[in-house]
Amino acid sequence: MGDFADLKAAIEGEFPGWQVWRSDAGRWYATRSGDLSDSQLAAGYAMTVAADDSAGLRRLLLDQPRGEHGDT
Repeated sequence: MGDFADLKAAIEGEFPGWQVWRSDAGRWYATRSGDLSDSQLAAGYAMTVAADDSAGLRRLLLDQPRGEHGDT
C-alpha cells in the first residue's frame, strides 16, 4: 500500500498542478492549484476530484486535462 506521504508525493509528481490530501475518513482528494475559467468548468473540468483510494484518485486525474491551463 505505501505510506501516505510517499503516495501523495508520487501523485503530485505525476500530476503537476494538483494538491493531494486525505480526509479524516480516509477519502483521497486532489484540488487544482490554479483557477479554472468559466468555459473550462462548463466543459467539465474539475477543480477537485475525490476517490476512495490512491489508485482511484490516479484514475480520476488521468481523465482530467493536464497543464497550466488545463491543456492535455
